[in-house]
Amino acid sequence: MPTTLTVNGRAHVLTDVDPSTPLLWVLRDHLGLVGTKYGCGQGLCGACTVHLDGRATRSCVLPLAAVGGQAVTTIEGLAADRRLSPLQQAWCDEDVAQCGYCQAGQIMSATALLAKTPRPTDADIDGALAGNLCRCGTYARIRRAVHAAAASSTSA
Repeated sequence: MPTTLTVNGRAHVLTDVDPSTPLLWVLRDHLGLVGTKYGCGQGLCGACTVHLDGRATRSCVLPLAAVGGQAVTTIEGLAADRRLSPLQQAWCDEDVAQCGYCQAGQIMSATALLAKTPRPTDADIDGALAGNLCRCGTYARIRRAVHAAAASSTSA
């Protein structure tokens, strides 16, 4: 049975995809959106974080059948008109990425935080990103980038 999935504002009709397939693999293998990463496969590391109707969600443990009519946003969907989002730009400006593997998940969690809490404290940032692991330990730069994006968004 075909399934319609809205990803980054675009409807995709999926045929021959088992409804129990994790959303991560649908995004990567069926839609070619490889920015979302596979980390642990158990929803613990945060590398696979996407948004479902604006909420940060682990895609490696979410079956396609559970998505329903919710809108999915991936890291590829944050940039508008080929311009980085304020958070993505702050990530570059603060030179956050070291190996870069966790960065898409970190950015997706931080984006959801800023949508809910436009001027977060350090504790807000730490709490919202607590489930996103960075093997390289760039947490201080991550926090600086979130604060910089918050400042640029509120001054615009």
